[in-house]
Amino acid sequence: MRTPRYLGLLLGPARRPGAARHRPEGPAGHRGEGVSGDSVPLRRRVAAETVGTALLVAVVVGSGIQATGLSKDVGIQLLANCLATVFGLGVLITVFGPVSGAHFNPVVTLAAWFTGRRSGDGPTPRDVAAYVPAQIAGAIAGSLVANAVFGRPVLALSAHDRSAPHLWLGEVVATAGLLLVAFGLNRTSRAHLAPAVVAAFIGAAYWFTSSTSFANPAVTIGRAFTDSFAGIAPASVPAFIAAQILGAAAGLGLLSLVFGPSAHGPTDRSAPIAAVPAAL
Repeated sequence: MRTPRYLGLLLGPARRPGAARHRPEGPAGHRGEGVSGDSVPLRRRVAAETVGTALLVAVVVGSGIQATGLSKDVGIQLLANCLATVFGLGVLITVFGPVSGAHFNPVVTLAAWFTGRRSGDGPTPRDVAAYVPAQIAGAIAGSLVANAVFGRPVLALSAHDRSAPHLWLGEVVATAGLLLVAFGLNRTSRAHLAPAVVAAFIGAAYWFTSSTSFANPAVTIGRAFTDSFAGIAPASVPAFIAAQILGAAAGLGLLSLVFGPSAHGPTDRSAPIAAVPAAL
């Protein structure tokens, strides 16, 4: 049995056996094997993206609700929310990476498609069309579950307005940094460090960005469905998503500037198993 390779946020999805379009190893030296070493069917990959994104949002929202119930200090609330997110993200990436690549984030999926579209290393348009709705549905489900777990109204749209230019700039910076860090690990043959490094970057971005680093359109949409600490008002969502898309483009530009234009940098072949975030 071959040992699965990984870089969850960057991996192109696994391929079915006998697929007409041959794909060499993906950006992180991963051919998309599942835990059994076989190619993973699209339905299983979509399930992994749905469940993984749901759990990620449940961690973000649930820890925010718990934090506000335990402390009135906003700094402590943010710290608790941040730590839970960092730990949860690292675990989820590790668990779901061998199945779907653990994108949990539409801009990561789109970036993986964009960088691998010519070489065939990345997701196909069919993969993208399946992953993105699954990520959004999972994110919404995660908020609803977190609301229910803490005895709050299951469906409660957020009243937390997050509309301001400095917040949008924060999202551009956070998303650009996420893509640069995650894809840069692959270019430097350090894909095996991705679960810890990507989670650590998201934790840092909680504090150095004014927006607390959503950096994820699916998670942004999901967080509109909770009127709690982690929520975002529905009216604030479109601008956040626009900023995240702009940040993703900037991140890919920086990736090319720093590491060169080639999408075929060195790949990590030493990673044992499992995977890497998706981000908030």
